[in-house]
Amino acid sequence: MPQAATTTRAAQLTIWRGFVRNSLGTGVAVVARAAGALLLNKLFATYAPAGGLTLLAQFQNLMALFTTLPNDGVHVGVVKYLAPLRPGSPRYRLWLGAAAGLNAAALLAGTVVLAAQGLLGWGWASIGAFVFGIGLLTAQGLLGAALLAAGRLRAYIALSVALAVLGTGAASVTLLRGYSLELVLLAYLLAQGATVLPALGLAARAGVLQHLRWPASISRVAVRGLSQFLLMAVSTLVFGKAVDYVLRDYLLAAYGAARTDLWQVVAKLSDNYTMVFAAVMSSVFYPRLAALGAQPRAARAYLQSVLLLLAPVLALGLGVVFACRSWLLPLLFAPHLVQAGDLLGPQLVGDWAKFLSWLFIFQLVATARTGAYVAVQATSAAVFAVLLALLLPRYGLPGAVLAHATRYGLVLAACLGVYWRANGASMEHENVA
Repeated sequence: MPQAATTTRAAQLTIWRGFVRNSLGTGVAVVARAAGALLLNKLFATYAPAGGLTLLAQFQNLMALFTTLPNDGVHVGVVKYLAPLRPGSPRYRLWLGAAAGLNAAALLAGTVVLAAQGLLGWGWASIGAFVFGIGLLTAQGLLGAALLAAGRLRAYIALSVALAVLGTGAASVTLLRGYSLELVLLAYLLAQGATVLPALGLAARAGVLQHLRWPASISRVAVRGLSQFLLMAVSTLVFGKAVDYVLRDYLLAAYGAARTDLWQVVAKLSDNYTMVFAAVMSSVFYPRLAALGAQPRAARAYLQSVLLLLAPVLALGLGVVFACRSWLLPLLFAPHLVQAGDLLGPQLVGDWAKFLSWLFIFQLVATARTGAYVAVQATSAAVFAVLLALLLPRYGLPGAVLAHATRYGLVLAACLGVYWRANGASMEHENVA
């Protein structure tokens, strides 16, 4: 028994070392994106008019509404299906053509909705520039996914760095020169879209564009294969991004731009470290978990080891953020937004629970359990809506972060309950077998 315990402990330490080592390997791209986001937040909080930070977040959320289906759906499937294929082969071209077709359909659908609903009260010229920029950004994302599938990690990281530098640089220059927020935000998008040019060069150099023909034929098998990933992305769009957009819109109308900026400060701070965490989990945890799909016992050991590592590490890190709030918020944003610290506690508690619940949700993606994934997203969004309806009238603006903390506390409790119950049943089955 002691020997078994020692072996288990040794295996756990091996998992921890591998997870930490691989996480550090993604540092360049993550640091560049995080630094760009922090600089942009600081400039908007300092130089933009009241409500400018919230408008930036609303614009970024709108961008996410258009890019979620390609990035979180089509491109995830592209990496999975292109990885074992030779670039330029007939099957490779079919999968890439199907991905491009689905992306074009998603962009067309989004454009129709945008034309009907409008873009933040802007004119048709701005709507056209927005759609053009989203098209460029989507094309760059597909090329980046093809590079990642081909194992060109350095090229992929270079694109991520270029995206952060060009977007932040364009927005910073236009903002400091006194242009309207409309032009600043469009410059931010179009500069990111311009990274499609280096993406084309890197993709051509890697050989992923060879033998492509236009128009490309669309394979029904490829479309069906990518559609299950697209369905997961649709649930993220409807029950995640869209809910965030509607909530921000409501808070602006109910509390005004200046007060909503206080909530937006803690939300933007959360977005920054969430981006880092998501990048690490997507590039380190998820691929390893997916690779262990045929080894359920090893997959469980890996998930549990990472959970035991992250629970205290995340609690410590988020606790440090809370302890430093009195000087951190003025440093990252602006001195007049220091009152946002009153909202930070519940936000951090909710984020801790959210990050840990993601481990179990990644397991659903790794095993392609689309129905369960959609059910979790839908139930979580419904619970959040009920909590907002109950807490906002009673507590005002703090009700939004209290609802966030309660929502993800419930999600984590449900994930733990379902996982340990299923884990116990699986172990009994394995012991009987």
